[in-house]
Amino acid sequence: MTDNNSSASENTNSNESASEKEQREHKEAMQTTQKVVRDKIKAAKEKRGVVIYLWGNGKGKSSSGFGTLLRAVGHGQRAAIIQFIKGTWKTGEEAFFRDHPSVEHHIMGTGFTWDSQDKQKDIAAAQEVWLKAEQCLASEDINLVLMDEITYMFDYGYLSLETCIAAIKNRPLKQNVILTGRSPIAELIELADTVSEIREVKHAFHAGVKAQKGIEF
Repeated sequence: MTDNNSSASENTNSNESASEKEQREHKEAMQTTQKVVRDKIKAAKEKRGVVIYLWGNGKGKSSSGFGTLLRAVGHGQRAAIIQFIKGTWKTGEEAFFRDHPSVEHHIMGTGFTWDSQDKQKDIAAAQEVWLKAEQCLASEDINLVLMDEITYMFDYGYLSLETCIAAIKNRPLKQNVILTGRSPIAELIELADTVSEIREVKHAFHAGVKAQKGIEF
């Protein structure tokens, strides 16, 4: 009986056209992939907030962070934005989220360190905005905290890395945190649940293209 079934299957396959064979093989491959994905979904049972660390010299770290924050707010969640190193110009995200009822927005406000050129002023501003970050990280009412460009604070010694890590570890169980910055800080990579490196391949600025609203800020 087995030999007969095998022969029948072989005869059926031999009668397939090339497109039918391609479709059958594609369906079989997708069914295998579907099972793997569903098994992984079924195995993921832990419910808690995660830490996402986006680093690298490429464009898109802040954009990814704000995109995720927008997604959370779209689901009715509350969020907080803490921006550390940014230019003094008005950004699109500030204009959009400034008066949003579900978003707190705190900005260090001194601009890029190479523009301010005042270390003590930058340290004071960093510590002031960090107090806001600590309050957000301790709040049960905030579902997501985005700390944008925070790695500069550790690179320049403006903030304590240990203090930041302790605050993140002690946050409410369901709260999510996103950290962005250029530097691959080992302690943050270890702390984070999800880590993505944004690597620059090309950038229009290096070809002399001026930064523009809606793209860079």
